[in-house]
Amino acid sequence: MTEACRPGWPTADAEQLEELLGLAVDLACAAGQLQEQRLWQARQVETKSSASDLVTDVDRACERLIVGRLRESRPDDSVVAEEGTLWEAKTGVRWVIDPLDGTTNYVYGYPAFAVSIAVEIDGRARIGVVFDSSSGHCYRAVEGWGAFCDEQPIRARHLGDLPHAVLGTGFSYDPEQRERQGRVLTAMLSRVSDIRRSGSASLDLCHVAAGHLDGFFELDLALWDYAAGAVIAREAGAEVAFPESAHGLGPAVVVANGSLMAPLLGLLAEAGALAPGTY
Repeated sequence: MTEACRPGWPTADAEQLEELLGLAVDLACAAGQLQEQRLWQARQVETKSSASDLVTDVDRACERLIVGRLRESRPDDSVVAEEGTLWEAKTGVRWVIDPLDGTTNYVYGYPAFAVSIAVEIDGRARIGVVFDSSSGHCYRAVEGWGAFCDEQPIRARHLGDLPHAVLGTGFSYDPEQRERQGRVLTAMLSRVSDIRRSGSASLDLCHVAAGHLDGFFELDLALWDYAAGAVIAREAGAEVAFPESAHGLGPAVVVANGSLMAPLLGLLAEAGALAPGTY
């Protein structure tokens, strides 16, 4: 990373961020390679919160790989990961890990699954890495340095016209919540150009960052689903908002460029996705 890529950071901070970014990329790529190796092999598949919430031995193997290497290289950092790893430390650095985002896609061989790693420093996500294991592309960003896919800078589209916008979304694992989300989509479909559902929130956020989608919204996401992708989307020029959802767990995650954010939030409120008075 050249000095021109890291404006505004003191040298010591820039060196730490560059070191953390390099490690995050290495870990994500290693887990992605494991996913590629195991893709067509026999796997153990189980369910978690519902029949549609799948986990495999590959999810757990990827988490062990990432966490094991972190323990070797940065044993004093905190870690939270989807498949259960949780420990607190005192360095001010926390790793937020989704070892296989898009498990159902992975089980079916559908090409949309990834490794997502965010690095928080003093409670703020400053680094995001999403390795698209299904395509081999690596999305990455550091706060203040811009966003990249492989070695190419990426930027969000600046479309401000909601009727021409193509949006990404996803659905909850809870059947009742999925019914509510279906009603939201019904209210929105005639007001936008189209809606995509990839099954991987981290990749959807990267696709907003790269201009493949104009915006994204989803309810019931966990931190590891969006932490890395949100850094990448922001650094690509998109806005990321967390308005209160009308139903489900936690806030909604809404991502779009600055011109599209207000009309998108307004439409989500009209469609019943956001809590009354939120927007």
